[in-house]
Amino acid sequence: TEKPHDSILQPGSLVFKKTKSSVPNLYDYSQWWEWKIGTNWKQPNGPDSNLEGKENYPVVHIAYEDALAYCDWAGRRLPTEAEWEYAARGKQNDALFFWGNEHGKLNEFANTWEGEFPVSNSKMDGFELLAPIKQYPKNDFGLYDMAGNVWEWTSDWYNSSYYQSLKSTNQVTSNPKGAKS
Repeated sequence: TEKPHDSILQPGSLVFKKTKSSVPNLYDYSQWWEWKIGTNWKQPNGPDSNLEGKENYPVVHIAYEDALAYCDWAGRRLPTEAEWEYAARGKQNDALFFWGNEHGKLNEFANTWEGEFPVSNSKMDGFELLAPIKQYPKNDFGLYDMAGNVWEWTSDWYNSSYYQSLKSTNQVTSNPKGAKS
C-alpha cells in the first residue's frame, strides 16, 4: 500500500454521517463514516464543534493510548473483554442480554439504530444518535449504559475464533485474557 498524502496524515477521527439512500453493501463502512481531521473528544463532531451541552454524554473519540493513559492516571486498568462482558451482562449468565432474551425490548434498554441503517432512524429508543448517560435502566450490578450507545475499549484483542479455540482445549478457563493478536 502506498503512503497516504501528508494532507490526510493529521489527527482526526471517524464521524457518523447518515446517507440519503439505501447502501448496497453494509460491509463498506466508508458509506457512513467520514474521516474528519481535527475531530477529537473535545470536538466530537469535527473542528467546529465543542462539548457545550454534552456534559452528560459519554466521551467519544478516545484512542486506545488515551484510554491507557487515563487508567494509569486513575491507578486502574482496562478490563479484559471477558470482564467487560461479565459486567455488562449483570447477573444474567445464561441470557443474551442483561434484561433477558427478548430482542424486542432492545429499545427499552439501549440506544441503538432502529430503522433502515444508515438512512433513517425511527428513534424508538428516544434518540437519533448518542444518548445522554443514564437514560436506560441499570443492570443487576447497578451499571448503566452497558449496551448500545458508544463503543468501549478492553485490554485484549478481538479475534472471532478465540472462544472456539479456547473451547477446543477442553479446559475450564476463568477470566480468559483474549487473543494475543
